[in-house]
Amino acid sequence: MKLEFVPLLHIQRNLYNIPKGSERFSHYLETMLNADASDIELLPLAIMNPMGKERVSEILDTLLAMDADTIAARAISEVSDRFDDVPGTFKVGLVLADDFMGGWTNRYTTEFSARFEIQPSLKWSWLSGVLWTSEVPSVQTVRQETLAAVYRAVYIQRHGFARTLQEMLDREGYTMAMADCREPYLDAEDIAYTREIISPHLLSRDYPTAMVCLFGDGAARSLGYKPMGLSDRAGLALALHEARQNLANSK
Repeated sequence: MKLEFVPLLHIQRNLYNIPKGSERFSHYLETMLNADASDIELLPLAIMNPMGKERVSEILDTLLAMDADTIAARAISEVSDRFDDVPGTFKVGLVLADDFMGGWTNRYTTEFSARFEIQPSLKWSWLSGVLWTSEVPSVQTVRQETLAAVYRAVYIQRHGFARTLQEMLDREGYTMAMADCREPYLDAEDIAYTREIISPHLLSRDYPTAMVCLFGDGAARSLGYKPMGLSDRAGLALALHEARQNLANSK
């Protein structure tokens, strides 16, 4: 698999130099689309909030000051030679999603889409490392989100798309573990409880069921689904826990 990193943070920040309104939104569309507006050229920008508030600019300034694009590019260069057997050529870019009082992004549905509904991204040969305005930027987060985007694509190229909850857990566990993520985290008691609650639903392909099992009761309340008594991101925490154990046992 061939990877090309494309710096996108300056492009996102420059959009916020335009006064908020129709001019900024029009420029956003012109930036994201190709010359005749017939196709998306910079696909990761579809995730950003072009009409975001001042906090978005502040987070972008922080990311630029820490040279996040260079951090992400370096992370890719460190692992790219591991994927010679994987088909495909992809561009990789960082995008800031506005889930903090933005009114544009529901964190749960957007994160679910970024993890599991990436067929269009692969079709357009783009991988997006998604950062969030609700989180404090860090070198670790930039690396993890960049590598997660890459390892997710690697898994899909090797095993296909996830359909059932079990397949979602398997893929995201692998993705997060290979990207050296340490969160989400649950203690041993909550891991055992989560495994028990989720177990009857592992073959489910139902969107609400998957959403609640993966993201917990916070997602259920946010979207009007039935809670299951699960902690925040419980299913993802279980997936990461089991994948890290599997990696440790394989060494």
